[in-house]
Amino acid sequence: MAPSGSTMLDSPERTELIQIARNSIAGGFSRVSPGPPPERAWAPELLELRATFTTLRLAGELRGCCGTIEPERPLAHDVWHNAWVSANADPRFWPVSPLEADALEISISVLTPLEPIAVSSERELVESLEPGVDGVLLRCGAARAVFLPAVWKSLPDAGEFITHLKAKAGWSQGFWSPDMTACRFRTETFSSAIAPIPGGEPRARVPDPPGR
Repeated sequence: MAPSGSTMLDSPERTELIQIARNSIAGGFSRVSPGPPPERAWAPELLELRATFTTLRLAGELRGCCGTIEPERPLAHDVWHNAWVSANADPRFWPVSPLEADALEISISVLTPLEPIAVSSERELVESLEPGVDGVLLRCGAARAVFLPAVWKSLPDAGEFITHLKAKAGWSQGFWSPDMTACRFRTETFSSAIAPIPGGEPRARVPDPPGR
């Protein structure tokens, strides 16, 4: 059975998660790690174990994107952690500066549980996917790679989607192993309003590869 397409968060919880992410970034310039989230009485929905990704954009350009695939922390704590990591530890970018922080557009993706896909070949995997909806995790040995459903916007063909996902893991275009495992998931994604840029452009450390 396919996973639910939504985590069904209400608007107040979504708004609070965006603020948690923004507070983590704004308060994190002097920290060398995400640190613990503030102690408070969180809503029960925000204490459920969930996996999340935080995506940062500046002037429409990617500025950082990091997250977790399997639940490790309560939802509010995971957003707090991943917002700091996205702003400060995405290896493709220099850390976000205080001047950029207020202008960041913040998107949060809350993942449904991973659902194993029973396939024995790349062709079966490609044919099993629902473009625009499924996120995919591929694992083989110690290597793994993940694409969020948002990647379908730039890679709408399922075959191309999987080819790029394998490249992200460092596998060749024709690689497939009997040890390969695949999982699908879906996301509920919501964003903050886009703010004006206070000055300067996103400072990419390396070109942005497909998938983040």
